[in-house]
Amino acid sequence: MLKLSNVTMEFGALRSISELDLTVNEGEIVSVIGPNGAGKTTLFNVITGIYTPTSGSVELEGKSLVGLDPARVNHAGVARTFQNVRLFLNMSVIENVMSATYGHTRAGLFASALALPKSRKEEKAVRAKAEELLSFFGSRLTGYRWDQPAYSLSYANRRRLEIARALATEPKLLLLDEPAAGMNPKETQEITQVVERLRAEKGLTILIIEHDMHVVEGVSDRVVALDHGVKIAEGNFDHVATHPDVVEAYLGRGAADRK
Repeated sequence: MLKLSNVTMEFGALRSISELDLTVNEGEIVSVIGPNGAGKTTLFNVITGIYTPTSGSVELEGKSLVGLDPARVNHAGVARTFQNVRLFLNMSVIENVMSATYGHTRAGLFASALALPKSRKEEKAVRAKAEELLSFFGSRLTGYRWDQPAYSLSYANRRRLEIARALATEPKLLLLDEPAAGMNPKETQEITQVVERLRAEKGLTILIIEHDMHVVEGVSDRVVALDHGVKIAEGNFDHVATHPDVVEAYLGRGAADRK
C-alpha cells in the first residue's frame, strides 16, 4: 500500500529524517514510535505532501506521491489526523464531517448557489454519509450531538470527530497522529477498539504514531522505532520494545544494560 525508499528530509542543516525505508502492506496496522524529536510527525508531513522530501521516493500502490500537494495526496487515498486536533470549532459536529466530503462532490458552484435539484440531492447524500460515519462511534457523536458546535465536545470526542472527518474523504490509508494523547485509561481503551474496528469494518490500512505503549501493543501488526529520523528497530511489539537501541533512545545511554 505504502512504500518509502531512502527518504531524507532536511531543513537547512537539520536532518529530520535520514534515508528511511518503510513499507505498510494493505490491511496492516503499523505503529511508529520514538522519543520527542524523532521525526515521526515530519514523516506524516512528508507522506501527506505538506513537505517534499529532500531525496527518496514515496509511493502509494506503486504511484509516486512526491510533489503532490496535500489535496491531491488526499484524492489519491491518504487521510490523516493531527497531534493537535484541528477542527472547525464553530461549525456543528455534522458540518465538520460534511465539509470533508465536498472535494468528492460533483455539483458546481452555480448549481449549489441556486439550490438546483442535483445539488439538493447531493447535499442530502452528503448528510446521510456524515450521519453514518458519526454513528460508527456510537452514542458519543450521534443524536443531539450532530447539531452541537464542535467546541462543546470533550477532548476525547473531538479526537473521534477528527477521525470521522478523515473517514469522510474515503481513504485507503489512514494516518493517525497520537489518537490517544490526553485520554484517560478508559478513553484509551475505547480508542484502541476504534482503531481495530477501522480495519475490521472499514477495511483500512493504518499507520499510527503513538506514545502510549498499551495502544501500540494492542493494535500493531508491526512497530517501527525512530530516533533522530533514523530507523533503529522494526518488528513485532515485543522485539521493538525490548530492543537495546529503543531502550537507550527513551531512557538514555546505559539503560539497556541496567535493564
